[in-house]
Amino acid sequence: MPRTHVVFFQDDEGVVPVLEWFDHLPEKALDKCRVKLERLRELGHELRRPEADYLRDGIHELRVRVGSVNYRMLYFFHDKVAAVVSHGLAKEKRVPPGDIDRAVTAKEQFARDPGRHTYREG
Repeated sequence: MPRTHVVFFQDDEGVVPVLEWFDHLPEKALDKCRVKLERLRELGHELRRPEADYLRDGIHELRVRVGSVNYRMLYFFHDKVAAVVSHGLAKEKRVPPGDIDRAVTAKEQFARDPGRHTYREG
């Protein structure tokens, strides 16, 4: 199976929410998030629970647990790309609906103009 191209969503102002979030994560959590992103690259649509799950409206979550804290990265598929759009901590067993709504909005923006909303280093 070919690897999935994973990109980070960038908003209209050039902010990349997931990368900003990474700057504030403990090192162990950041390392585990990077491993999950690599698993998404390797498995794409085939990634399943407990590592990933489908939420709704085309939004999926990557799940990372460090101790008693659940870290979530929300993403969607657009053609052959998996775009990571948002992040969060979940004290509950489910992602708050408002977080999913924001991810759906980002997904719609990305679909209208993938080039503008794809983060590129440099």
